[in-house]
Amino acid sequence: MMIQKSLHLFRSICKKWKKCHLVMPSCSLAKSGCFHHDLVKWSLARPFHHNQRWQAETRRSHSTSLHRVPFAMVTEHDIDFFEKLLPRRAITDPDVLESYNVDWLKSVKGSSKLLLRPQTTQEISHILRYCNERNLAVCPQGGNTGLVGGSVPVFDEIILSTSLMNKVLSFDTVSGVLVCQAGCVLEDLNSFVEEKGFVMPLDLGAKGSCQIGGNVSTNAGGLRLLRYGSLRGTVLGLEVVLANGKVLNLLSSLRKDNTGYDVKQLFIGSEGTLGVITAVSILCPCIPKAVNVAFLGCNTIQQLLQTFRCCKGMLGEILSAFEFLDSASMQLLQNHLKLTNPITESPFYILIETSGSNASHDEEKLHNFLQHAMNTALITDGTMAKEDSKIKALWMLRERITEALLHDGYTYKYDISVPVEHIYQAVLDMRVHLRDQAKSVVGYGHLGDGNLHLNITSPLYDSALHSLIEPFIYEWTAKHHGSISAEHGLGLKKRNYIHYSKPAEAVYIMSHLKNMLDPKKILNPYKTLPDYIS
Repeated sequence: MMIQKSLHLFRSICKKWKKCHLVMPSCSLAKSGCFHHDLVKWSLARPFHHNQRWQAETRRSHSTSLHRVPFAMVTEHDIDFFEKLLPRRAITDPDVLESYNVDWLKSVKGSSKLLLRPQTTQEISHILRYCNERNLAVCPQGGNTGLVGGSVPVFDEIILSTSLMNKVLSFDTVSGVLVCQAGCVLEDLNSFVEEKGFVMPLDLGAKGSCQIGGNVSTNAGGLRLLRYGSLRGTVLGLEVVLANGKVLNLLSSLRKDNTGYDVKQLFIGSEGTLGVITAVSILCPCIPKAVNVAFLGCNTIQQLLQTFRCCKGMLGEILSAFEFLDSASMQLLQNHLKLTNPITESPFYILIETSGSNASHDEEKLHNFLQHAMNTALITDGTMAKEDSKIKALWMLRERITEALLHDGYTYKYDISVPVEHIYQAVLDMRVHLRDQAKSVVGYGHLGDGNLHLNITSPLYDSALHSLIEPFIYEWTAKHHGSISAEHGLGLKKRNYIHYSKPAEAVYIMSHLKNMLDPKKILNPYKTLPDYIS
């Protein structure tokens, strides 16, 4: 009913604005991420191997074509301006540009001819002011670890990299508030604050490459969300450069500020479409003095859910992560990465992390929980670690699944959130739906957050398989009152499916915010919002 109502309002808005046609939620919608080969380079990678050249393919849309918006083309005069503004940091070398034009999954490829690498907020201000006046489109880029095509150009947008904006500006050892530039790598920040007795509230598998500005721009979730909450709570302030070059200084370090609207929230999760984040103020908790990890096996999804309920009740305040993976995920880790399963083979695996301030107290609570889980047959086997090396080895079994999938073939990735009781049903229903059409259908994720990572592989990209997956997975998610993007964002790949999770009224408000903050729509075009209002 909500979808029907949203579609009715979508049509009304389209007629009112005289925009392009609305992509309907039919089987043809499955291909709305595909574009006519004369209009866009939407590049599909073959299975990634270190000794194999990446080869791109293009595919034709049956439902919609993404046309290049008539932005200005970069001229020699523009390049001269940027070379003067950024000596040796305005890059036109095609060999250097290649890696910036391709996403981490090797699934999306742009054709930008210019890379800019500013070091300061003022340089970004000058860049955006100039681009806005010239009507030049800009693609902000952090660590380029995104999974929905949001961080690479679609056509020839100028790539604005924040990689050189990697300075820590301040750290308060009393409050734990860190202020840093947007290009700081997450793992480097964690090392910095750890030396001072704190920890970043965010942890991701891509922590060695992802940047804090990109994390905030996509509202990244990650492995510590169960304990510390989302970035919407831990980010205290932002510095943002708007499309017209004006600097919006919201870089507060206050935990409480109830003066008017919380404007910074507009930019958290906006994927660089409303402004370019240049600095972040974030609250870091004290580093736990005692960390334990348990890796467990269980036989059924019902036991998995019961284990989670029991875990929350018995571990309470020290529970910091509750992750799960299925046997198909474990098989990929063993086959492609040669990782060892530390326990007896099981249909499901659970990774539990506790963190606290009293080692003996935490170990006693964890021991009591494990004993209860074994006695009630919730789990079949398990192992526990408290030394750093063993903890990291167990975490690898969760963090490296994405890497293992790259070796299995072309991967169709879905990041959904649903009520916890339905979290694995999507995998089961997808297997029934696809029958023998896919090579692998695996499920893993953050059970504590109701976040499932559903991944499907085939030897090469298969448009027929893609059509079977989409919009089936989005319809399934809407039917179960979930979100089609739990933490990855919408980017390029999911922008036209937003109505499965948001009512038309909400999308209408989003479009007005975009028009107000970026009236020429130069910031990360073709991303986040559906085509008919872009």
